[in-house]
Amino acid sequence: MKAVVVGGGIIGLCSAYYLQQSGWEVTVLDRDDLSDNCSFGNAGMIVPSHFTPLASPGIIAQGIRWMFDSKSPFYVRPALSLPLAKWGLQFIRHANQKNVEQGAPYLRDLSLLSYHLYQELANQPGFQFAFEQKGILMYFKTARTEDEESHLAVKARSLGLDAELISPDQIKVLEPGLQMDILGAVHYRCDAHLYPPALMQQLMKTFIKKGGRIRTHCPITHIQTQNSQIKKLSTDKEDFHADLFVLSAGAWMSTLAKMAGISIPLMPGKGYSITEKNPAFKLNIPAILCEARVAITPMNGYMRYGGTMEIASVNNRIHRKRVEGIIESIPKYFPNLSLKMPDTKDIWFGFRPCSPDGLPYIGFSRKLKNLIFAGGHSMMGLGLGPATGRVVSDLANGHPLPVGIDAFNPERFS
Repeated sequence: MKAVVVGGGIIGLCSAYYLQQSGWEVTVLDRDDLSDNCSFGNAGMIVPSHFTPLASPGIIAQGIRWMFDSKSPFYVRPALSLPLAKWGLQFIRHANQKNVEQGAPYLRDLSLLSYHLYQELANQPGFQFAFEQKGILMYFKTARTEDEESHLAVKARSLGLDAELISPDQIKVLEPGLQMDILGAVHYRCDAHLYPPALMQQLMKTFIKKGGRIRTHCPITHIQTQNSQIKKLSTDKEDFHADLFVLSAGAWMSTLAKMAGISIPLMPGKGYSITEKNPAFKLNIPAILCEARVAITPMNGYMRYGGTMEIASVNNRIHRKRVEGIIESIPKYFPNLSLKMPDTKDIWFGFRPCSPDGLPYIGFSRKLKNLIFAGGHSMMGLGLGPATGRVVSDLANGHPLPVGIDAFNPERFS
């Protein structure tokens, strides 16, 4: 049986890996060269703690306030765009507690499955991607955020996750030498982190070694359908036929779905990161600065700083003010931890594929019976990659699924 996976990010590679493991002959197609997609430059966090979808209570009001701050962590760039308008209306409709309550158990289960699959991968020959199980620390500076994070920690524990509110004195034991201007933190011991470039390179190497094919610089130009199936994918280089097609094309998923006559609302959310190669001080445990929405991850001897969610069409412009916002926030929490504004060439950016309700799209198409969608994971692509790949493989083989995916119905907005 032959499968074609469209998209070579973490979701696509994990889908290809687990399909191959179950006996499929797999080809991965990517529009670029796989060297610098969103899966390479992210914060490297595996986060069962992130069970709250992006569309959640309070985000609209907060987003409106942030619209007037050029350094804010969340921004929707105004544009005369029908897809953006439709996406925005759906986002507003789903930014409520009901969406959170319905989605949280599904996100938790998918995240925990990924966590366990990462543990398995880390013990496989050929995989050494600096996987560390130290949890993450959610730092807060204000009483309001402390109250919000305390409630989230209670909710996390009700979902079976290991979360504890800790004081600055307790943090000093975990992070000796770190100067802090904070009220406290929540330690999510259920989380982990890794070094994304190593993981991606090792997935590709293992996949190719076992007979998998990767075709780079192959943007899809046409999708031919017949009798409720995809018959052929065309690129400007060659045509591809298969028994199964997996659409895991990240921020380009919506455009490709449209070629197949299917509406999948999705907008790119641009994020930035800076990797410090010789940090003077290195954190022991990954951190999220709650009010600033900035992530800091020690990984493979480096320190990576990342943040922002800029909803707009795909573009290659680097908004330095957004990067300044990331850098300026760090010493406000940790006075002895600072980062200089890098040259533009040293700023990485990527596009997170964001659905209107903050939940991924995973499952078979209702319209095309040999098409599986796997995308729309927003900021959690790396964390949910192996679990999504495993689910794709089980769907393709007709096996019982390890987790429920009802909330991830890919055509739920149709």
